[in-house]
Amino acid sequence: MKRVFLKSVALAALLSCGFAQAQQPVEIVVDYTIPNLFKEVHEKIATDFMAKFPQYKVTFRAPTPGYEEATQQSLRQAVTNQLADVSYQGLNRQRIFADRGIAVDMSPFIKAEKDWSKMGYDKALLSLGQVKGRQVGIGFALSTPIIYVNADLVRKAGGNVDRLPDTWDGIFELARSAKAANPGSQGFHFDWDITGNWMWQALVFSNGGTMLTADEKKVAFDGAPGKTSIQTLAKMVNDGTMRNVTGAVSRQDFVSGNLAIWSHSTSNLGSVIKEVGNRFEIRTARFPIQTGVGRLPAGGNVAMIFTKDPVKQKAAWEYIKFATGPVGATAMVKATGYFPANMIPANDPNMLKSFYDQNPNFLTAVKQLPVLTGWYAFPGENGLKITDVIKDKLQTVVSKEAQPDATLTDMTKAVQALLPR
Repeated sequence: MKRVFLKSVALAALLSCGFAQAQQPVEIVVDYTIPNLFKEVHEKIATDFMAKFPQYKVTFRAPTPGYEEATQQSLRQAVTNQLADVSYQGLNRQRIFADRGIAVDMSPFIKAEKDWSKMGYDKALLSLGQVKGRQVGIGFALSTPIIYVNADLVRKAGGNVDRLPDTWDGIFELARSAKAANPGSQGFHFDWDITGNWMWQALVFSNGGTMLTADEKKVAFDGAPGKTSIQTLAKMVNDGTMRNVTGAVSRQDFVSGNLAIWSHSTSNLGSVIKEVGNRFEIRTARFPIQTGVGRLPAGGNVAMIFTKDPVKQKAAWEYIKFATGPVGATAMVKATGYFPANMIPANDPNMLKSFYDQNPNFLTAVKQLPVLTGWYAFPGENGLKITDVIKDKLQTVVSKEAQPDATLTDMTKAVQALLPR
């Protein structure tokens, strides 16, 4: 009898233990970047997700400050088998994870969704997460370069803030006037050193150029579009009053009311508006492009699945759908200046439609969607190094250490030497 009793106790304990284990939520580890923009957004999305899906638990790793750091960290973690289950990576860094077999193709998950076509994902924006026909990323926060304007400083210079210039020469002229009319202020800054050579690509693409030839064997930015772009960068310094300062300094100049015109990503719009408050009026304008041929690179980041565990993959997919879907997209847009890859919120008065109606500055980037193209990633093992080489060369133009045409020649040779042979 005693033996039967002990067996019953043991069985009950085993069943209880099994039940408890069965109730444990599936944990997914997530990493992201640029915490000053995204920390609160990601935490809110995770909280809302876990409230709706208690069977899952989201745990965040310490965020990295930028996209290059995020890529390098993940590549190191791949070697030590410490990859996150879900990773938010820069649009231009997807290729390296796809080429190395780290990124999971989400195409099967999409095909398994019964109503995917009704879930709001824009096909063109969804294509930004595709590498060689594989859906390795789903857009979370997307951006375009825009022009920020201190309307008060421009008005004092006699400028019309309702009809801002749409050419660089027009912008430079307005910047000089604003600087002259507002003693102690600065006229213009172009944040050329944004991560991944994004603004350099914006200049080249806006003039109808490309980074490499179609076969990716030769540098293509040394052609006419590239020459115009490097000369425009030099003009920013010589004609546009741009100083050789960091992006952090230019941002502070703008939010403090001491910079008339600032060219940067729309990603900072939400935080800049909060910092400026009622000190002055902000207007935004479209990035100058060459009519008919000009394009702009999409910036921002995508959600990627790195885990190879089928159970965690399922959890990761549910989380990504939530984060990039209507609820997550609405939270992200309102907190930043990015726009989503999901179009449902923009047309829903309870989500973003009324927000866009009341905040036209946020619509500037959305209006540039027809000219959007991919943020280019250089092929091969030297992709990150090429980014650094281009940045170093562009710095010599901004600092006036070298002439633009000579710099373009040097940069072409340096990048060509680093391409796969």
